[in-house]
Amino acid sequence: MEVNLTNYLGMKIMSFRLEIVPHNLHWKEEFNNEAQQVQKALKNIIVAIHHIGSTAIPNIYAKPIIDLLIEVKDIQKVDLHNTSMEALGYETMGEFGIPNRRYFRKHNQERKRTHHVHIFEVNSREVTRHLAFRDYLMAYPEKAQTYSKLKQELVKHLSPDDIEGYMDGKDPFIKTIEKEALNWYQSQEKSL
Repeated sequence: MEVNLTNYLGMKIMSFRLEIVPHNLHWKEEFNNEAQQVQKALKNIIVAIHHIGSTAIPNIYAKPIIDLLIEVKDIQKVDLHNTSMEALGYETMGEFGIPNRRYFRKHNQERKRTHHVHIFEVNSREVTRHLAFRDYLMAYPEKAQTYSKLKQELVKHLSPDDIEGYMDGKDPFIKTIEKEALNWYQSQEKSL
């Protein structure tokens, strides 16, 4: 699925191709390499960097975009490092629809999206939500496979430019699994 976006003058500014591919063993290495670069750009404000999203979950189909979740002590300090992130090729997107987040996205030379960086303060609900979802699907591979098959079916049956339909199609599953994941995650923390 490819969507061409244009600015108000009608000029092409970006091409976004939604593709779902089998798990790639190199995604972990790509995450580690990018995490090192981002660590240098954000210097000493980082508390932790996590690999999230479907590329972090073994054996499922995913968009080949590496998602990094970064925890910081003070979200306002991230803004002081926008230029450093831009030097790595990231677009600075601000909160981009999620309060108290800083979001960056990166494309390669062909303008194909390669990375997302989501930054939140330590112990925010968003951090817990993302980590719980990832860890739950890793702990329950049959649920991860159900998610993988759902994504494949959506891509197969939707029109090529229906990204909203793709997201809407995943939403009920994600909400259900997220509730299960948060309960499971909290019980895991209590048992430690």
